[in-house]
Amino acid sequence: MIRSFVMFAGFLLATPVLAEGFQTVRDKGKFLSLVSGKDLRIPLWGITLKVMPDGKITGSALGRPVTGAWQWQEGYFCRDLTWGERELGPNCQEVKVQGRTVRFTSDRGEGMFADLTLR
Repeated sequence: MIRSFVMFAGFLLATPVLAEGFQTVRDKGKFLSLVSGKDLRIPLWGITLKVMPDGKITGSALGRPVTGAWQWQEGYFCRDLTWGERELGPNCQEVKVQGRTVRFTSDRGEGMFADLTLR
């Protein structure tokens, strides 16, 4: 269970999938227009997050609180998270969108990804 969440910790999943139909978000304003006032969710894992315009991240995953901070750097979503008592550390991620799905890919688009649903 912890291993699964650690994979999430960077908004990551290990399953490679083609990014057909996804459009890259490189602009902070566009990103904020997508996520402001909405929850980012992965219901199967009990993950619900809010990415706030003021640079904060709040939510919960697997029954533990998630807190953190984020900033937009050179076209990437750069976040630093804590899950419960565990520091998960920083990572800059590529953001793509398709409909209500936002895909975060770790390591500036070179790593693993997680698809979160906007609600």
